[in-house]
Amino acid sequence: MKKFFCKLQSGQSLVEIVLVIGLSAIILPALLTGLVSSRQGKAQQAQRTQAVYLLNETVDAVRSVREKGWASFATNGTFHPTNLGTSWALVTGSVVVNGLTQSVTIGDVNRDTNGAIVVSGGSLDPSSKKVNVDISWGQPYLSTVSATLYMTRYLNNNSFIQTTVADFNAGTKSGTMITNTAGGEVTLASTGKGDWCKPADRPIKELNLPKSGVANALTAIEGRAFVGTGDNAAGAAFVNITIGNNPPNPFIAGTYDPPPPPIKTNSVFGETNYAYLSTDNNSKEVIIISLTQYSDPPTNSKYLEVGSINLPGNINANNIYVTNNTAYILGSDKKLYVYDITTRAKNYGISDYSGIIGLSGNGKKVTVTGGYAYVATDATSNNFQIINIKDSTNLTISEQLTLGVGQAGVDVYVDTSSLTPSRAYFVTVVSSGKPDFFVIDISNPLISPSKIGVGYDTYTIKGMSPKGVTVVSSNNKPIAAIIVGTGGEEYQVINIQNIQGQNNESNPSWCGGLNVDTGINGVSSVLESDGDAYSYIVTGDVSTEFKIIEGGPGGSFGTSGDFTSSAFDAGYSTAFNRFDVSINRPSSTDVKFQVAVSSAVSGSCSDATFNFVGPDSSSSTFFTTSVTSGTQGFSFVVPPSINPGKCFKYKAFLSTTDPLSAPIFYDMTGNYSP
Repeated sequence: MKKFFCKLQSGQSLVEIVLVIGLSAIILPALLTGLVSSRQGKAQQAQRTQAVYLLNETVDAVRSVREKGWASFATNGTFHPTNLGTSWALVTGSVVVNGLTQSVTIGDVNRDTNGAIVVSGGSLDPSSKKVNVDISWGQPYLSTVSATLYMTRYLNNNSFIQTTVADFNAGTKSGTMITNTAGGEVTLASTGKGDWCKPADRPIKELNLPKSGVANALTAIEGRAFVGTGDNAAGAAFVNITIGNNPPNPFIAGTYDPPPPPIKTNSVFGETNYAYLSTDNNSKEVIIISLTQYSDPPTNSKYLEVGSINLPGNINANNIYVTNNTAYILGSDKKLYVYDITTRAKNYGISDYSGIIGLSGNGKKVTVTGGYAYVATDATSNNFQIINIKDSTNLTISEQLTLGVGQAGVDVYVDTSSLTPSRAYFVTVVSSGKPDFFVIDISNPLISPSKIGVGYDTYTIKGMSPKGVTVVSSNNKPIAAIIVGTGGEEYQVINIQNIQGQNNESNPSWCGGLNVDTGINGVSSVLESDGDAYSYIVTGDVSTEFKIIEGGPGGSFGTSGDFTSSAFDAGYSTAFNRFDVSINRPSSTDVKFQVAVSSAVSGSCSDATFNFVGPDSSSSTFFTTSVTSGTQGFSFVVPPSINPGKCFKYKAFLSTTDPLSAPIFYDMTGNYSP
């Protein structure tokens, strides 16, 4: 038994030895591998630490080179930085530093129209570069740390902007105009060959009226002017003037000259088929004349009287306005009368008025629209009155206002093309040193009208005593008032809104005029359907009483025009990077741009030559967009081939196929780099 036990003990030791050898074969290689890997990991960690340090140093060096000068930095290729002692520089090619390969790769940047960086497509941005910095090593195994940077010419590019009326007025316009609807913008100019502020620049058409009466009454519609020459009872009571189109040559189509006793015509109102004379004839204060009933032109050039209105009592008719078969008459008894004239051509001596109301004084002018009559009286208080005429049997004074300082009213203009006019334009008799022209807010006839601003003094400024006023418009906006009278400068154009981009409603200012020494007794304006615009005047000149003055712009947009900006002077040679614009482009219109960069001659951009180009540096291409909804902003890259330069200009091209619609260019922001 003892022997057997000893043998068994020896066999057990053998098994243990075998197990130990087997386990060692498994464990020892793993331990050795881990030991080796641990030693290599420490080396890799050390390399990575050095690489990250070198990466940061390289990025700082690249930024330093960029900040020192764009030209020495912005070259595509592979480089490495070198320390020059006091600064860094980039040297072509990569370099190995302590076993680390240092590489700086510079490439182009493209942007879309919104300025965002894109991988493909878009336009080259000459003032941005993509920089890849790589630090790599091969031992213990191949590794890389890297950084990607987008760098511009400098930390903050400079910019300049054009957006105000003054900015745009410094540029050059051709077929465009500067408006002030939103602080300053460029749009297409209206048609019309003249300039309201320069009435003497276009030929003035003149016409001699028959007999020797003084022309004192005038109204007009497109193609016709209606004149009364009965101020001294020695002329034809009424003259119908037909006016040609392009050129606006006037000729007499016919007259009305009643048998004795002669009458004095105080005012004239004309329609296509009828004319109405307010007179001093006490049996028929209003005479109704047919312009078409028997012949046109009339037999023996004399028009037929077909009806009349007899005001009550022994009074005169001072003024008349007709609309919707209703006549509104100002009597010399300080009253406004309303008559139904539906049967105007079949009745004489219509005497039953449908409405009557007392006024503050003798009425001088009445204009009717939208259920209200706007009246100027010769009273010195409440000389401007608004009458509610919606119920002709119950006329009421809606509101009233005193204009001037102890000055009687003379004339009032209200745009009757609108049922809800927002402005009235009023003149009073002259009083030296005191305003006699006023712009009035009548946007709500139920709320007291109010003066806008300080008014305008025709006499103190140009020595004229007003006798009449009219207002001319462009694109449905009033732009100027024309005041006529006697003494001084008898024809004065007053800037009230949008002429030369200025809004002068609150402080009307003179912008042009004419001297007509014989005096001007009446004025009317016409905007023709083709966009031509004219003012007509009647004067004391016995040989050429009637005159046509061509104005402009008129009421429809021109088909095309352009605007060239003033030169921006950067002060030194620089790169112009991009320009941003805000535009409104309706579907029937277009607006596009070109740019030019130039070097100054003798240090001044005014002497530089500018060649305008589009995105491919060609004069035949344009920066444009197809977006046609509302106001939009767009960003365009300036072609790198035209840089650098000291001076910058842009040119906007506007066009439309709809005469009632035009694009609007609001502002431009330029971006450039030192």
